[in-house]
Amino acid sequence: MKKKLFQNYTFDFDKNEKKVLISFCNQAIKQMQGDERFFKDIKAFDSIIKKLESDKNPVKLTKDEKTKLVFQLKENVKYFRKEMDKSWFIKKWLMKNMYNQYTNLLTKHFEN
Repeated sequence: MKKKLFQNYTFDFDKNEKKVLISFCNQAIKQMQGDERFFKDIKAFDSIIKKLESDKNPVKLTKDEKTKLVFQLKENVKYFRKEMDKSWFIKKWLMKNMYNQYTNLLTKHFEN
């Protein structure tokens, strides 16, 4: 299997996907704010938010921003799947929307 020499880090998000990603990045920043070890991650998510809030389309991310975003999205999908498997109907119903949105973003834009 050949590895691509250059990868494209430009993404064409629609308005709703941008809103979901902005709220996701804001939440990630809030969770990491108190710890100095996450300084680079906070900086990357802040940069992603600025790029998503600008009206430029397509959005061009750096390799570092893309990898941090994809990793956090995958971790959230795993967490939601685990929580939905062990929860009752109402909690599962509330979490399913975010799980579906994150899964759709991963499959549509970030899967190779």
